[in-house]
Amino acid sequence: MNTGLIAIFIILFIIVGAIYTKKCVEFLIAGSLLAALVLYKGSFITQWCSVMQTALADNVWIIIICGLFGSLIALLQEAKGSFGFSKLVEKLCNTERKTLLTTFVLGILIFVDDYLNVLSIGVCMKGVFDKKKIPRETLAYMLDSTAAPVCVLLPFSTWAVFYASLFFEQDFITSAGYTSGIDAYMHAIPFCFYPIITLIIVLLFALGIMPKVGAMKKAYQRVAETGKVYSDASRKYNHDEHEGYEEEGNIWDFIIPMGVLVGVAIATSDVLVAVVLAILACFILYVPRKVVTFGDFFNIVAKGYADMTPVAILLVVAFGVQTLTSEMGLAEYIIQTMTPLLSGATFPMITFILVAALGFTTGSFWGMCAVVTPIVFPLAAAVGASPVLVMSAVVSGGAFGSHACFYGDATVLASTGACIDNMEHTVTQLPYVLIASVLTMIAYLVCGFIM
Repeated sequence: MNTGLIAIFIILFIIVGAIYTKKCVEFLIAGSLLAALVLYKGSFITQWCSVMQTALADNVWIIIICGLFGSLIALLQEAKGSFGFSKLVEKLCNTERKTLLTTFVLGILIFVDDYLNVLSIGVCMKGVFDKKKIPRETLAYMLDSTAAPVCVLLPFSTWAVFYASLFFEQDFITSAGYTSGIDAYMHAIPFCFYPIITLIIVLLFALGIMPKVGAMKKAYQRVAETGKVYSDASRKYNHDEHEGYEEEGNIWDFIIPMGVLVGVAIATSDVLVAVVLAILACFILYVPRKVVTFGDFFNIVAKGYADMTPVAILLVVAFGVQTLTSEMGLAEYIIQTMTPLLSGATFPMITFILVAALGFTTGSFWGMCAVVTPIVFPLAAAVGASPVLVMSAVVSGGAFGSHACFYGDATVLASTGACIDNMEHTVTQLPYVLIASVLTMIAYLVCGFIM
């Protein structure tokens, strides 16, 4: 049997297994071992270890970046600088519209990581929403919609670093003339239609232009009739509603490190240097003032770095799978088989649908993108699809999965930040997710014919 065909079965095994069990890393490892067995027979264990070692060595930069981002996020959370927003926000938010717009703006400002976004803003804004009698479902929707959608649109986030590294591994991208992964990613940002459309919808919602529909409308009706900002199903998450809300923090403990991160990244185009200097800024700010003790500072750095270990493992194994399936001739086989059936004009839309569906069903957005990318990009090259559109379609599909998947980490954290039942949050935001996804498919179809 052709090894390229076997590679397809291995990829299908990984995808189906990940969908069925929701364990992406485990099936990536199993698939890589199967590929090594096909290629190397009796010495497959030794060769598999060698491939993974090479994948780690070739991608050490991204591993370090992800770990240091984890450290920075942990420090920002520990310092509670975002709590310093609370008093300022209360003065500004004297109407529902101002409250929603403020939440929207904060969601854009806190962009470095979707976890940091939903957790910090949730704490800042929950009490304000309650005082203005705005349903918690609205808060969860806005948290979720300004998490991954914002992170993917700015090249200074964990999402951007991940995708930039993933794209620059592909011959389709390097041959297009891009000088770095970040360079390629920045060209794709204007065409990341799903996150852009999602943010437009959220803004229109905050302004009162986008109507309240479905479960969201019912949530507003509940508040009007009963005064309850959350349902009975969410009562168990609100035994102590104001815990942490009155906790104060210095706003500069958040603004200064973030300013260093963004400023240095823009000035030097070196995200690694930027995140290191941001961590150093945290040390200078926190330790002398005893916001964080000297010993605790390094413990937090270590813990934050360790929290990114699953991402590092996923990346190494995913790149290993890519190497092994490439050696099996996967790309060549798919190109020969599928080229006559595909169109460059429709390919970006198909890519978005594929990545979105896989991300939604697995809850593993980075993992599925890592699996799909080495297949999609050679096909895109073969059918003459736009590299920019294909990159942006992969990013948009990942953002959709993070935003829409009811067991995805960002969705769970958004409902946690708002202290409501997760499925209530999912159902409430579903109409707006569907609107954004349909408009995204139309946009990719139109641009596919134009570009």
